[in-house]
Amino acid sequence: MKKVTVTFIFALMAMVTFAQDAKKDQRIVEDAADAKAAFLEDDPDMISFFNTSYGYIILPNVGKGGLGIGGAAGNGVAYQGGSKVGFAKMTQVTIGFQAGGQSYSEVVFFENQEAFDRFKNSKVEMSAQVSAVAAASGASLNAKYVDGVAVFTRTKGGLMYEASVGGQQFKFREN
Repeated sequence: MKKVTVTFIFALMAMVTFAQDAKKDQRIVEDAADAKAAFLEDDPDMISFFNTSYGYIILPNVGKGGLGIGGAAGNGVAYQGGSKVGFAKMTQVTIGFQAGGQSYSEVVFFENQEAFDRFKNSKVEMSAQVSAVAAASGASLNAKYVDGVAVFTRTKGGLMYEASVGGQQFKFREN
């Protein structure tokens, strides 16, 4: 009887954890849809990136902060051909002159299957030469892919002196 009770308790805990994870994932999906709408409101021409990229990820709520040593992290949704294929987690550690804190949204477009597969295999790491384009009316018209990747950010709040995306690492999790 004791063994059955312990098994039941573990099963119940697993169901609660799964339900919480599913609820968190649903919130990220909803926030990603809101972030996409906000990006398109700021720059309607960005629709061409959404329509022509092989795949993209939307990180709706990235938090960044630092004083000398800094970091950033955010969770998002991965899309291929306009359909959700999984989730993304981004982390970043930076060292150098920086101070403050900031929250922002980020969308990363992948030009082709090779670039998207690198992301899915956790082999995409933003280098110093990849720079983010701040979403604003017409900004996407001059944006270019670098190594198959184009990045746009949209500040939500805070003030941070330092705005690079270098050093970002991504992890992919299927649906």
